[in-house]
Parts: sequence; structure tokens; C-alpha cells
Amino acid sequence: MREVFQSELAEVQSRLVEISRLVAISIDKATRSFNESDVGLAEEAITEDEKIDELTVELDELAITILARQQPVARDLRIVVSALRISASLERMGDLSTHIAQLARYRFPDKAIPKGLRSTFAEMGALDVVIAKMLTELLTSEDMKLAEIIRNEDDKVDALHLSVFEAVLGESWKGLAADTVDATLASRYHERFADHAVSIAKKVQYLGTGAWHQDINA
Repeated sequence: MREVFQSELAEVQSRLVEISRLVAISIDKATRSFNESDVGLAEEAITEDEKIDELTVELDELAITILARQQPVARDLRIVVSALRISASLERMGDLSTHIAQLARYRFPDKAIPKGLRSTFAEMGALDVVIAKMLTELLTSEDMKLAEIIRNEDDKVDALHLSVFEAVLGESWKGLAADTVDATLASRYHERFADHAVSIAKKVQYLGTGAWHQDINA
């Protein structure tokens, strides 16, 4: 029975990695569609989210089945419960990618962001893609150094997010009301995407070390 249980736990980890890999693909397509006004990429990103949602439901059903049948305790219980929480964060990351892609699709053929902020969003998007790829690696390898790197990259996203708000609230801002709304929403989506990655990294650290790392912001 123990061998069966360990095999099921390995399957949970494998599915988390697969969902994370799709999230990384989704945010890459979403941010490129947003920055390049590519409606085709936007549609692909939205389609990826549908796959993410489907796989998340399947993973949650597996985890619930494990809880009911195996009745794990101690660290094994924490692993299964953490997997449920991680899958929820991954699903939300997929949703945020979709929101970014939808902004690109809605504004097509125009770009969603005025010229003065495009380099900021290009940098923010690139950081989100890097974070998503590192998160997949973290879930695969459980290399705790990656959790700290993800936190540091999130700090950069936070700083860019703040700069967007400073720009749209500044006296020199000439954008229309729609531009202000789009910039504010898009910046928030990018920032929350990275925040969810940090939250997952925090849970992986906890499972790996047994200590709750307060320096990583959920």
C-alpha cells in the first residue's frame, strides 16, 4: 500500500509540473500578444487556459481521492493539501494570462498600451515569463535556491507595477480614460501573476524545509 501511495504522490507532482509548464506557455503567448498586438497569439493563450482549467480539475479530483482512500498524516498530508493549494494558484495564473490576452484581443489592431509605457510592459511581461519557467523548474527539482530567485524577480515586477501607477497618475500623462484603465488593469494582472508564483514557491519551501519562510510574500 505504501508503494501505491508514493506512486500516487509522484503522479500529483508530475501533474503539477505539467500544469505549470502550460502556464509558462500561456503567459509567454499572452504577453507577446499584448506587446505586439498579435490577436492570433492572444487566442492561443486563451486556449491554453482551457487546458489548464481541465488539468487542474483532474488533479484536484486525484488529490481528493488520495485523501479519502489513503488518509495521509503528517508530511504526506501536507503534501496533498499543498498540491491542492498550488493547483489553485496555477489555475489563477492561467486566468491572469487570459486576462492579458483578452486585453490584446479587445484592442486589436491597436496596441492596448500607449507608446510611453510599452517598454515597461515588455519588461514586466518578460519577467513574468522568466518567473513562470523558474516555477516549473522549482516544482520539478525542488531546488530551494529557485524560490529565492523567484522572490527577487517578483520584487522587480512590483517596482514596475508601481511605476505604471505613478505614470498614469502623473501630470504628464496624456492617455485617454480607456488607456488609463487598460494600463492599470494590465499592470495589476502582471503583478498578481508574479505574486501567485511567489505564493507557490513559499509552499514548496515549506514542504522542503519544514519552515514557513516569512520573507516570501504570498
